[in-house]
This record gives sequence, structure tokens and C-alpha cells, in this order.
Amino acid sequence: MEFTGKTVQEAIELGLKELNVAEADAVIEIIEEPTKGLFGKLKGKAVVKIEKKATGNEKATEFVQKIIDIMDITAKAELSFNEEKPVITIIAEKSQEIIGYRGEVLDAIQTLASAIANVGSKDYKKVTVDCENYREKREETLIALAHKLEAKAVELKRDVILEPMNPFERRIIHTALAESQVVKTASEGKEPNRYVVITPNEKDEFSTPYNAGRNENKKGYNDRKGKKFNKKDRKFGKKSGFTDEIRKKPSGFGTYLGNSLKDKI
Repeated sequence: MEFTGKTVQEAIELGLKELNVAEADAVIEIIEEPTKGLFGKLKGKAVVKIEKKATGNEKATEFVQKIIDIMDITAKAELSFNEEKPVITIIAEKSQEIIGYRGEVLDAIQTLASAIANVGSKDYKKVTVDCENYREKREETLIALAHKLEAKAVELKRDVILEPMNPFERRIIHTALAESQVVKTASEGKEPNRYVVITPNEKDEFSTPYNAGRNENKKGYNDRKGKKFNKKDRKFGKKSGFTDEIRKKPSGFGTYLGNSLKDKI
């Protein structure tokens, strides 16, 4: 907006007052300055343009909109706050193009938006990017999955391995089973293929993992590295190559959580 005054300073002060913004939070551009006439008397008027500086969240929202435009998707990014936490909601005609396979596209946009929002900030604040309430729906799905596989682990008396997930989704699984009296959870592997393992308290000593991310076949089942093991291996007490290797070289982040969320996921 443009503001006028007898002097530049007067125009600025009038503009800041009307916009209710501090000078440090404003972008000020001098459009016109009065000129000095005879005996130093000012002639003309001062004109300034003042705009409120965009906040980190506003910049992140603008950035998300630019990404959407580059992707040539008809959608709009809107900023809101949920308990003072910034949420950028994308309203799209074809939401699947924004969400991607199991939220991969949405997660990538969220990572970039958070980075933009925190440029120059000392305290990191996460920005959530959502589309058609996908985050809440995904959380409900993962909680149901966690309890289903908890029962599976107890029934089979062996570890149950979930498919690789991002930190946010792994945390949902850990939280869902944090109070379980029959299983414990741990995260193993390295990013981006880090996954959750559900371990029953009563476990078959010679059991091999049940990979919930793949379908078991009649000939055998897969271990964490994708090798196949026949039932006769279990009968004669053969240990899997995975078990030997993973126990000798444990991941620095693969410690068991038990019923606590204090350790890293």
C-alpha cells in the first residue's frame, strides 16, 4: 500500500500505524520525495510503499503453491493453524497427484516447506502439509495395522517386520503399541529403508521373522534381507543368515524401545 506525507518519515509513520506493524517487520520503498525549494522549503509530497514482511509460514505456503504450479496441478495451498502449529492444506481437484503413493509426494513437499519456513530461525518448527485430511486417515490406518500385527506376532511367536516407513509413521506404530503387555517394538535398518519390528514377549527360539510387507509363499518365507527359508531349516534348528549378521553388527539406532518412546525411532 502507498502512503503520503509532508516528509518521508511522516509517510512511513502513517503507514506503519495504519498497517499496525513495526518498522522491522515491514518492507518500505520510497516512491517519491519532496524537493527543497527557495530557502529550504519543501515542495511536493513524500510517497512510500509499505508491505508487511511475510512470515516463515507464509513464505512456505507461497513456496508450496509454486511447487504445485510447476507440477501443473490445479490446486491451492492455504495456511491455517492447529493449536498454534502451522498447517498448509492443499485443496486439489485430483488429490492423488498431490498425495502420491502412500503419501510420498506429500511428504516430500512437507520436507521442503518446513525447510523454507525455518530459514533464519533459531527454533525449528515443523510445518504440516496435508491434503484431504490424509494425515489423520493414514494415522488411523497405521494404528489399526499395529494392533493387527501385534496379534499376529503373539499368534506366531515370532518377530513381525513392517514395511519401511518414514519417522512420523514409525512413531505412530511405536505409540500405538507403547502400552502393550505382550509385545515390544524397535526400529531397525537405515534410512530411507528403516522399519519397525514387533517382537512378542513369548517368542519361539528358532523362529524366523514374518515379513508383513510381503506375502509368504508355500515353499518358505522371507527373512529381513529377502532370503527364503524352508520349514526344514526350522525343524533342524538352523539359524538364519539374517539373525547372525544383524546381531553381530547392530544398527546404532536399532535399540529396543520396550514400552517406552524415549529411544530414537
